[in-house]
Amino acid sequence: MIEKVIATAEALELIERLKARHGPVMFHQSGGCCDNSAANCYLPGEITIGAGDVWLGDIGGSPFYISKSQYEYWKHTQLIIDVIDGQGGTFSLEGPEGKAFHTRSRLFTDAEWAELQAAGSV
Repeated sequence: MIEKVIATAEALELIERLKARHGPVMFHQSGGCCDNSAANCYLPGEITIGAGDVWLGDIGGSPFYISKSQYEYWKHTQLIIDVIDGQGGTFSLEGPEGKAFHTRSRLFTDAEWAELQAAGSV
């Protein structure tokens, strides 16, 4: 199965630290700042997930969502969640860690895209 969102080892380590401190967390891809490159981390219930959002998968055992409009633009890419030095988004849990989640992407290969389409995942 082709994963639509994955995380680097550094991101997975940070997720585990946040979960140890706060309990379960969730992610939503920012659509309004940082050239859409910020993956914001929240406590469940801090952001409402609804019909206008798409679940891409889980990273570090935590659900990852993106708005439908952004998904239409990015659906041909795999999102790769990484960590950079700096302050996270105003509402993102990792800010006090001196780190920020950062989204990179790569195009799906033709074979991956065909598999996603055959599975009805796009």
